[in-house]
Amino acid sequence: MAVYTEVTDEDLAQFLAAYDLGAALSLKGIAEGVENSNYLLRTEKGTFILTLYEKRVNEADLPFFLELMEHLARQGLTCPQPVKSRAGVALGRIAGRPAVLVTFLDGMWIRRPTALHCAQVGEALAQLHEAGADFPMRRTNSLSLDGWLPLFAGARARADEITPGLEDFIGGELAHLAQVWPQDLPEGIIHADLFPDNVFFRDGHLSGLIDFYFACTDSFAYDAAICLNAWCFEQDASFNVTKGQAFLSGYARVRPFSAAEIAALPVLARGAALRFLLTRLVDWLNVPPGAMVRPKDPMEYVKKLRFHQHATSAADYGWMP
Repeated sequence: MAVYTEVTDEDLAQFLAAYDLGAALSLKGIAEGVENSNYLLRTEKGTFILTLYEKRVNEADLPFFLELMEHLARQGLTCPQPVKSRAGVALGRIAGRPAVLVTFLDGMWIRRPTALHCAQVGEALAQLHEAGADFPMRRTNSLSLDGWLPLFAGARARADEITPGLEDFIGGELAHLAQVWPQDLPEGIIHADLFPDNVFFRDGHLSGLIDFYFACTDSFAYDAAICLNAWCFEQDASFNVTKGQAFLSGYARVRPFSAAEIAALPVLARGAALRFLLTRLVDWLNVPPGAMVRPKDPMEYVKKLRFHQHATSAADYGWMP
């Protein structure tokens, strides 16, 4: 989350006129994250998140995201729900951007996850995968293998500004993964961005998942690999096998991994690290002037990627069948 587009009082009043939410009481920008403009909105009828879609979000994909959140909620998963206008429409426009209001979820995200948190995230991710099984819509993952080369092309000329040799490092990874990327793994709806700031906890228990704007159709194990990167490394970039074991075991309790998924895990984790290295690199080099945003350090994912380069099996991630 971030703020790239400012919303004036006039913009907000005109937008809210289509809803039965009463007058706005306060609007506060949310600086965390890097993708869309997000505000915490309080009205006479409650508290909501107002999202203005920017950057990588294709407006044509928005019905997929909104309908997915509604579908997952019907299946028992706690996630934000789009708020519809009096005309029954969830998607609107504000300040020249497509925008939506969603319900506010109580809870806090965890800055220092423990193995117990990781186990719950594993279970929740598997529940999400199961809940999406009968979702009728599909969306290609634009930030998987085929999308990495265009991302790199836009940043490679300045990559060595981050650290010398980064251009060659990324180029070598892209070439390697293009040769070994696994095919025909079990797939369906994945979250694709289930980082700690997208998972809420209350009193030590997972209370909800947010930010479905990278959700797509891809392999379930790739989604798990994203979570291994996001949840199971320590601040010094060392991998915590105890957390990895907790996450993978939690997932498998709900949806068992296939043998092919387990075999592919090191390559998938390597690819997931490269994906976030590339998007962080692009964001780091292209912060718009005046934007209220905190770009994330791409070097974190260089360090994680170096770990994955030496992993030989799922046992390196804590898998114990």
